[in-house]
Parts: sequence; C-alpha cells; structure tokens
Amino acid sequence: MKIIRCLPILLLCSQLAAFPLRAHPADDTRVVAEEMAMAADNFLATLTPEQTAKATYPVNANERFNWHFIPRERKGLPLKEMKPEQKHLAHALLSTALSHRGYLKASTIMSLEQVLRDLEQGKGPARDPELYFVTIFGKPDAKGTWGWRVEVHHLSLNFMLAEGKEISVTPSFLGSNPGEVRAGPRNGLRVLGAEEDLARQLVKSLNDEQKKAAIYTNSAPREIITGNDRKAKALMPMGIPAAKLNKAQSGLLWQIIREYVFRYRPEIADQDLKKIEKAGTKNLFFAWAGGVEPKKGHYYRVQGPTFLMEYDNTQNDANHIHAVWRDFERDFGDDLLREHYERVPHAK
Repeated sequence: MKIIRCLPILLLCSQLAAFPLRAHPADDTRVVAEEMAMAADNFLATLTPEQTAKATYPVNANERFNWHFIPRERKGLPLKEMKPEQKHLAHALLSTALSHRGYLKASTIMSLEQVLRDLEQGKGPARDPELYFVTIFGKPDAKGTWGWRVEVHHLSLNFMLAEGKEISVTPSFLGSNPGEVRAGPRNGLRVLGAEEDLARQLVKSLNDEQKKAAIYTNSAPREIITGNDRKAKALMPMGIPAAKLNKAQSGLLWQIIREYVFRYRPEIADQDLKKIEKAGTKNLFFAWAGGVEPKKGHYYRVQGPTFLMEYDNTQNDANHIHAVWRDFERDFGDDLLREHYERVPHAK
C-alpha cells in the first residue's frame, strides 16, 4: 500500500513532525524512490525542449558537485521560468524528499528573499524567491541510479538514488538571513530557531569542567569551516566527547542531530540515524565557539566518525545563520555511485 503524503500547500501538516516516529524498514526506501521518480517524471513531462536542456544533466556530470549557498548564478531551471503548473510539480518533487517540518523550513527560507529585498531596499544582491533552481541528473527511474538537486540562496538539497534501494541526501544546507525577523508583519519568525536553541541549551547546561572541553575559543569563525568544499573532511575533534555528558545532556545532543537528519521524511532519516548510531554513539563530539548568550556571535559543530554538522551565526550582528550536514562517505552519493558502477558495467 502506498504511503499518502500531504500536499505541499498543506503546510499545517508540519505539526505532525513533533510526534514520535516509528522505525521504518529499508523496504520503505523503495517507496520513496518510486515517489521521487514519479514526481520527477511528471515534472519533466511538462517542460519544453529549451527548459529540458536547462533542467537536465547526465548522472555523472561534474555539475552535481557545483553547489553553494550564496546568491549567485546557478545551473538548472529556475522557478521564475516555469509555468504555474510546472511550479506545483517542482514543489511536489521537493515534498517527496522532505519531512513536513523540513518542507516548511525550506519553503520559508525561500520566502525570506522577499524580506531581504525589503530590508536592503535594492542595496544588496538581487533577491528573488523565484530564483529557486531544479536540476535532474540522469533518467528518473524507481529502480535506477539518478539524482536531483534543489538550490537557491541559503538552500542546497542534493539527492542521489542507487538502484532504488539507497538514497543520499547530503550535502544538506539550510541558512537563514535574517536568522530572526525583527520588524514588519513577520516579526519574530525564526526558521532555524531549534538548531540554535537546542545547542545553546546544551552548552549552558555544562559544568565548568565540561565547558573547558566544549568551548574551544571565545571567538566564533565568520563562516562554517567546510564552506562549500567538494568533499567534507573531518575536523579536529576538539570539544567534549559524548561519553563525558550526563543523560540529559546526551539527550540534547541527540535532539540536535535529529533536527538536522529529520529535515527529511522519516523513511530516509531513520536509515541515516541508524548509520550514525552504528558508527559509535560514544565517538560523538560537541564543540562550541563564541558567546553563549543570545545575539552574540557563535558557532558549534557535532562530529562523529561518519558525519559533520556545522552551524554558524556571526554575520549581521549574529542574525545570519548557516547550518550544514555533511557525510564523509555519502556526500553527493559518492559511495552509492561507486558501488553501482562496480556492480553494473557501463560503457566508457
């Protein structure tokens, strides 16, 4: 039986993400692969030849790795050049990957471009919530190997599917400028408030000895350290190891990890969470830099043997957030694609 998912316009469904989630077997990944392939095919079927040329690349194209989170020219088909029905289908594709909470975050981040336009009054880069690009790599196939990307300023979501059985979702970048809207009709909006509040709650719960290990500098870096690197590398595991946290603090650490992983629908997120747990829960590190009080520049990271999560909020008087999740092996589906080519010979 197919899983029925809420349509993108039903954003109130995001409230369901607060309830406990059941474990999802690996077979559920096939359901997600089917829905992604169907949504991608539905979208592609509406495109003109000119639009198709912009939206599609071979699965092994170097363009897959050309990701960034700054305002810049991008490859793919932007929302701005789509007809209304095509825009709905693009959003439908995005909803096949994200949880309700994740979709709400992503769509709200896109909408902040209008807030920036109003704040900057034409003095900054071009701001347009419709400069949101969809790019598909390879031929969508429920049992095939292909990928897709959705990218705009402060949003980079990268997907690779291998034979319909495994799905990679990193690099996964969400940003927010402003981090908190402090004027106007959206006053008080904090798209990435949970990512900030959970980590601050954890660092402030530490005793003096724990803080000496966790806070490695009082000066936060201006940007996430890995930036838009093609391949993320493990950073020095400075910080406090999970083994030195008490039960409540360990719970907060896992809440932070879940906040990043459960941007995606639970069928995907459960598999990634199991991978993190399998690598060793005691091999996790939490590190903080900068001030611990709100509105002070700060940075943190959570790192394990297989992954890195970085968060930075220092720009614009500590009101400009960048938050990324990287996987050392699965970024851009590198390991999935390599295993696929080893199993299935391809003509050179």
